[in-house]
Amino acid sequence: MKIWDDLSDVPDDWAASVVTIGVFDGVHRGHRELIRRAVNRAQVLEVPTIVLTFWPNPAEVVKRGDPPARLATLEQRLRIFAELGVTATLVLPFTPELSQASPEMFAGNIVAEGLHAREVIVGENFRFGHRARGDVALMAEVGKRLGIKIEGVHLLTTDREGDAVSSTLVRRQVAGGEIAAANRALARPHRVEGVVVAGEGRGRELGFPTANLAPTPYAAIPADGVYAGRIVVDPYGDAKVYPAAISVGTNPTFDEIISRRVEAWAYEEHDLELYDVSIAIDFAELIRKQKKFDSTDELVAAVNADVAKIKIVMGEQAR
Repeated sequence: MKIWDDLSDVPDDWAASVVTIGVFDGVHRGHRELIRRAVNRAQVLEVPTIVLTFWPNPAEVVKRGDPPARLATLEQRLRIFAELGVTATLVLPFTPELSQASPEMFAGNIVAEGLHAREVIVGENFRFGHRARGDVALMAEVGKRLGIKIEGVHLLTTDREGDAVSSTLVRRQVAGGEIAAANRALARPHRVEGVVVAGEGRGRELGFPTANLAPTPYAAIPADGVYAGRIVVDPYGDAKVYPAAISVGTNPTFDEIISRRVEAWAYEEHDLELYDVSIAIDFAELIRKQKKFDSTDELVAAVNADVAKIKIVMGEQAR
């Protein structure tokens, strides 16, 4: 898959294309459906597929207050786009200047002229342009003048709850520790990436050496608790995978720890050294909420019980 970092990178002689547009944070089931439709339509027309996405998330630029948590790194999003068969992705830098662009300018100059769009496929709730004034109807209006077909696709809903699958929903599920539900919406395990940093070494002293993760900025961290999951070492290279017990929280048994932490223990490994190594932690299922124990002996017993449950969960998922 080709990756363009600016509109000027798109070759002048690039073929007419099927384009889909969005932040695609998390690349959840709804996003995947849009991208698959675009890829399938492009195959019928025998033209390329382009994903137009943005970095950073426009909400980080135009909204006040805390930015929305990120469900995926840019690299993870690009990897999934490629797996879905996309020909090229334009990662458009979202700047304050771009946020001022009128819907007509965005649709005409960027989508039609810049990307040579022949057809555009977006979600029915798609908004674009200054103050999000543009919608599917306006895109279709511009498209009609320029000879571009526009399709607005109905939103997918969750199988069990019936809610529209959205990045906002998944963020809420992750923040609430509803990892199984979030994973269903994502069609993959929720992942947090980062670099392993040194901790106090207390876990090693107690018999379960954990990898302490320094997550990427604004990563969507699950609710405090113990989770079943996996450590993925070198996720964009050799990708060695280890089943793991994951702890998120402040380790309340030890009062001096105030900030939230993400730690993972590859319980089947004895000599795994991960300091300064880039890893991903995939969350599979919540085992229990965070708890303060009266002694380290009680904590060790609880960890052993957690691992026994985690082995069952991971064994079932491996079948």
